[in-house]
Amino acid sequence: MSRMKSALALSLTIISLVSFAQCYHGKGYETLEKFLEAQSLKRSENYIDDLDSGDEYSPVYIGSQEGLKAANKIIAWPGQPKGLNFDQYSGYVTVDPKAGRALFYYFAESENCSTKPLVLWLNGGPGCSSFGAGAMTELGPFRVNKDGKTLWHNEYAWNKVANVIFLESPAGVGFSYSNTSSDYSTGDKQTAKDSYTFLVNWLERFPEFKTRDFYITGESYAGHYVPQLAQLILHNNKITNQTVINLKGIAMGNAFVDVDTQRKGRYDYVWTHSLISDEIYHGLVSNCIPSSNGTISDACQTYREQGVKAIGNIDYYNIYAPLCDSTSNTPLVNGYDPCADDYVFSYLNNPEVQKSLHANATGIPGPWSVCSNVEWTESPYTVLPTIKKLMTNGISVWLYSGDTDSVVPVTTTRYAINKLGVMVKTPWYPWYTQGEVGGYVVEYENLTFVTVRGAGHLIPSYQPSRALALFSSFLGGKLPPSS
Repeated sequence: MSRMKSALALSLTIISLVSFAQCYHGKGYETLEKFLEAQSLKRSENYIDDLDSGDEYSPVYIGSQEGLKAANKIIAWPGQPKGLNFDQYSGYVTVDPKAGRALFYYFAESENCSTKPLVLWLNGGPGCSSFGAGAMTELGPFRVNKDGKTLWHNEYAWNKVANVIFLESPAGVGFSYSNTSSDYSTGDKQTAKDSYTFLVNWLERFPEFKTRDFYITGESYAGHYVPQLAQLILHNNKITNQTVINLKGIAMGNAFVDVDTQRKGRYDYVWTHSLISDEIYHGLVSNCIPSSNGTISDACQTYREQGVKAIGNIDYYNIYAPLCDSTSNTPLVNGYDPCADDYVFSYLNNPEVQKSLHANATGIPGPWSVCSNVEWTESPYTVLPTIKKLMTNGISVWLYSGDTDSVVPVTTTRYAINKLGVMVKTPWYPWYTQGEVGGYVVEYENLTFVTVRGAGHLIPSYQPSRALALFSSFLGGKLPPSS
């Protein structure tokens, strides 16, 4: 397929998906759904074309990091619970001094940090905060109480088993910024480059982690970020005498990796989960297939509208979860609170909190928000070739899916794996944690696929114990337990 034809096909795919548009967690900001509306993206078949064109290496900016680790240490968060035995750091790493571009990070060490691997966590969007979403509502050590002023300890935080960096990327997301306004128009390639520059500078600031086993994890549109950054690391490891990053594996949850499987998988999921009728499903499949002329039929538009009406007012990111209702006293399930994003918004916009985190030092205009309005101008049609190349290079690749997400549902991931054409090594089986089925797993050659039972798009928010068990297995290089 030519690049132009790919772009046209993608535009129609995006339009057909947006019929199910819903704000992230039912709030007034949009993430992957908003991105799927875009029709002006520059599309290529995959990400690795430029990296495979030769051994060219663009020098990476490395600035002086003297004294910055100590300056970034967090003494205490306002409202932080007592009795914690791990160090925390946050602050900025400059990735382009000429443009004035700097990325904000939060780093939670493990209690036994010297023996644990180093992990980078990336949320998707594109344009959403790995700190505000990932750290504060999913897998970080703290969650915000309803008062928006105090914190409670997450006993299933991933820094129990790893040293975890949460990076707000690209510039314009969360507390990350640039002094050059054109930097807020970006795409996949620049995001990967900046994330790599962040890493090599961060490792200069924290040199004790330079030789540590390193893993990249993330969810949603991080299905692009994670493999692209991993491929850039492998590429630069071979051709530079600068920092060699000891990359061991990648793991992606409910990952958006391929346009074709996203479309088919989503239609199939909402139909098989009784969210739309047979007639609407067949109408969508028959009329909303991308065409070569870049148009969409009136019939497709009609079925899209019918689909929205049929599904109704639910959380598309977890079709069985309650919506946020500040007046409700419904008991929390596994600690999940559908209004958690509101608490985080209040907390991270507190000037005292920002001061304690060394955040917003330049006075970024407007409030911090979990998702930004960064303009996305470039994204590949698929990252499956990049994933396959990582597999070939011996990188451990895990794809995992919460089975109640309808935005990037489990079906899209299974179809994407089928497209990779990999052979089964260990057949499908139920895995267990705390005496219950945590989900299901199948091991392929150089790839592991895991489902998490009862989890939506943000797996650690809905099933924190199961998410930690899965993550621990991934780091340990072993399949989740079968009993």
